[in-house]
Amino acid sequence: MPTMFGPVFNREAILAPKRTKTYLARSLYALGFFLLLSTGYLVLAGNRPLQTAGDSARFGGWMFALLVPLQLIIVTFQAAIGSASNIAQEKDRRTLILLLLSRLTGFELVVGKLAASLIPVVQSLAAGVPLFLAIVCLGGVSLSQFAGAYGVTCATALLAASIGVVIALWREKTFQTIAVTLLAIALWVAAWEVAASGSIPMVPEWLPAYASPVQALQSAIAPISLRPTAIPVTLGFGVFTLAISAAITALGVWKIRVWNPSREVRVQASDATEEAAEEKEASLASTWKVREARAVWNNPILWREVCTWAYGRKVLVIRFAYLLLVALAAAALAQVLAGGLSISELPPGTLPLAAIGVISLAIVNALAVNSVTSERDGLALDLLLATDIEPKEFLFGKILGVLFVAKEMVVLPLVLAGYVWYSGGLSGQNFVFTMIATAVLYLFVIVLGIHCGLNYANSRTALLTSLGTFFFLCLGIAICMVIMVSFRGAFQLQLAPFLAIILGGGAGLLASLGRRNPSPAISLASFGLPFATFYAITTFLLQRGQLWVLVAVGVGYGFATLAMLIPALSDFDVAMGRSHSTTEESE
Repeated sequence: MPTMFGPVFNREAILAPKRTKTYLARSLYALGFFLLLSTGYLVLAGNRPLQTAGDSARFGGWMFALLVPLQLIIVTFQAAIGSASNIAQEKDRRTLILLLLSRLTGFELVVGKLAASLIPVVQSLAAGVPLFLAIVCLGGVSLSQFAGAYGVTCATALLAASIGVVIALWREKTFQTIAVTLLAIALWVAAWEVAASGSIPMVPEWLPAYASPVQALQSAIAPISLRPTAIPVTLGFGVFTLAISAAITALGVWKIRVWNPSREVRVQASDATEEAAEEKEASLASTWKVREARAVWNNPILWREVCTWAYGRKVLVIRFAYLLLVALAAAALAQVLAGGLSISELPPGTLPLAAIGVISLAIVNALAVNSVTSERDGLALDLLLATDIEPKEFLFGKILGVLFVAKEMVVLPLVLAGYVWYSGGLSGQNFVFTMIATAVLYLFVIVLGIHCGLNYANSRTALLTSLGTFFFLCLGIAICMVIMVSFRGAFQLQLAPFLAIILGGGAGLLASLGRRNPSPAISLASFGLPFATFYAITTFLLQRGQLWVLVAVGVGYGFATLAMLIPALSDFDVAMGRSHSTTEESE
């Protein structure tokens, strides 16, 4: 049935209900939030049963305040990465050019892709409605708070999807698209949070509440209005965000046929006659100077990553945006260390360092995935399989190449940690532990990205699987620990409900990491990583020996890295037809 969004959206709306993953993703989304709600209830009931209406209301209000921000983070990530990867996949397969050659208008292409990418987001939000209404029935939360929180979440998801679609249309390389999208959203949130703190005198006090999703969500879930204004904060945020989203989408509609196809994929028209071609070659030979061939290293994979613009020249834009984000994090660190801000129950500087660290790891992980999927989409991986390149040359070349390209994302968080140590917020021993643990985590996310890139033929699936695994380990376990720390109960009462979440997460990791080549090492790593992360965060929050945090991170993530790396070497060797047995038989 025709709709105002055009045939691009119609096709996705027709195919989405036919996919099994649509129902699976929706069920897992609702199940995850239900498990978190049940975990909170079991933890609290183990310490103090809910006997009165007041206890139920306090529990409902606390769980609502915990789950709503978590939903905002998940939905924003899903909308941004899903929309950006959707357009990037069209470009990698050269199908966007075919759409541009059709009769589709710019509005039908851009708005259709935007609406199509929001279908999974809308399904996830709809699946969570009954659960949040159940929390409202517990008491402590009103329907207006529920409606305001959902309104802020929907508006933020629309803004994130708009940014992802337009940036994907603007940039040609998949890594550029994902990195710029993540940095743009992070800069948007960080800039308005800095403005809300009063650090920018030129910005009116009321504006950050209408522009920052964090401030708007806090106002939405607060039982009493924290900012008495003429226009409700949630309504003002919705109108402002819709206006910004419309402006960004209009820019994409206007520029879609200007940006695409880019110069990298345009085919130059051939000369009309051979004489014209000969005259052109003669003129070029007389005016151009032939460039000498460059010497290639023994490892051509590493040489290409280091000595060429393998990911496009616009990587400089990513680096500049990342430097701005680091500058904002450094300013926040300075305020924390000076005592201007307080982070309860955490060492000074933990929140800014953790935020910049998670963003850096996500960008490096996306780069690692793209380093493999770009080879496959460009049909270069098959050529590499036909050469005499050794598996170790390919894998270690990619690992070292990713570290070189993303050197700012690796070095600058350590520089910020060094600043915290210099200012007295971190001891010398803990600074060394931080550097070692950070190095292990960066190696893990790189190998995870390469592993997913090799195991999944679909570029979008590989990217979403890798980033989803990373965010589960960072966000899912952290949310569990927030529940544990907040209720302050006995550990033996809290362990049982958390085991269900950890085992479920381990099964999910096994399904994603061991999809093609399951092994005992992959199985052990899949179920061991949540436990290692759980123990590391618990020990860190309780401040009971940072050495054991390093041991948990080093052993857990180091073993998982080896479990993915060693099979990749052997499997790649077999795929290239150069196994040891084959070599011996040929001799």
